[in-house]
Amino acid sequence: MMHPHTELRFINDAIGYGVFATKFIPQGTITWILDDLDQKFDEAYVMSLDPLLREHLIKYCFRDEQGIYILCWDIARYVNHSFSPSLIATPYKFELAARDIYPGDEITDDYGYFNLDKPFHCFPEPETTRTKVMPDDILHYYPEWDRKAAEAMQYFSQVEQPLHTFIHPDYLDKVKAIAQGKDKMDSILSCYYDRSGKLKAAS
Repeated sequence: MMHPHTELRFINDAIGYGVFATKFIPQGTITWILDDLDQKFDEAYVMSLDPLLREHLIKYCFRDEQGIYILCWDIARYVNHSFSPSLIATPYKFELAARDIYPGDEITDDYGYFNLDKPFHCFPEPETTRTKVMPDDILHYYPEWDRKAAEAMQYFSQVEQPLHTFIHPDYLDKVKAIAQGKDKMDSILSCYYDRSGKLKAAS
């Protein structure tokens, strides 16, 4: 579920739609969280679909650490990619504002969080040498992403959290302890879908 202070807007013909802030969203705010309305599909089901349906489904899905395809039910599926994203992923099934987000700012993710099935070629961006998102980006960029998540989490208890009620019970005590400075965050490495491990297990 996306933060209530967001809306869908058309950008241009090349990009299509994107998600934008309608009010100020401070750093450390849960800006997206997995909820019970998000749909989950296993790989066997996705591969059984007509190729056209499969292509459209995968376009709007991300994969969790178990390889499950997840389709967000709301405008979250339209959040665009950036190598300097306004959101940072966590291992707790929610994303935080990585910096202060102002009204009119586009909400963006680094698609490297999402265990993509194939490389995703991107528009050029300043201040980065990255030109595409790879399925194993988590393995290469987790130290930077862990640092950004920890920085954002420092503000967790200081800002309004309208999506707090949707934190999964399995993570609630952990998140509370981190916010109080009594525990450290787990690494986003735990979100990586290890396809090689799956192949080894099947052999």
